[in-house]
Amino acid sequence: MRIKFDEQLALLNHELIAMGALCEEAIATTARSVMDNDRSLAGRVRELEYQIDQKEREIETLCLKLLLQQQPVARDLRLISAALKMITDMERIGDQALDIADTAGFMGPLAAEDAGLLGDLARTVVGMVTDSVDAFVRQDRDFAVAVMHRDDEADALFDRIKKSIIDRLAQSRGEGEYALDLLMIAKYLERIGDHATNIAEWVEFAETGLYKGGEVI
Repeated sequence: MRIKFDEQLALLNHELIAMGALCEEAIATTARSVMDNDRSLAGRVRELEYQIDQKEREIETLCLKLLLQQQPVARDLRLISAALKMITDMERIGDQALDIADTAGFMGPLAAEDAGLLGDLARTVVGMVTDSVDAFVRQDRDFAVAVMHRDDEADALFDRIKKSIIDRLAQSRGEGEYALDLLMIAKYLERIGDHATNIAEWVEFAETGLYKGGEVI
């Protein structure tokens, strides 16, 4: 019985890795769409978002089967519960990647300064998503905590972009529409970082039973 359960847990890990990879590709593709002013990539982002939704349903079904058929306890129960929470965050990452692609469709090329800051933010949140899923697969609490700390980096980059937009609007009110679209894209990226942080927090819960650094569940 335990061997079968371990096989199903291994499948769960595999499926989470696959869903994480889809999220990474969706963010990277939508960022490239913005940075390179290539709106043709929006179709690929939409396809990836659909695949992420499908993967969420598949993993949810697998988790429910594990709960009903195996009736796990202690750490195994926390692991499956964490996976159910994680896929919700990953599904939202897919949604927000598509939101970015849709918003970018109304923009022209980025100014050089904006491209630099937005590129830094995109690379940061892609790394956070990758590492948060890796932390779950590796069952590495320390790796998850490192992701949580990087949320401050993502927030700081978002604040720099926001300040840059405010300064530009103070000098030229004619860029209002561009500035609003840029701010929306930056906010979506910042929210993706928040979702990666949520995933990391559920990794910590799976390993320790502690949520958000101290609350016992």
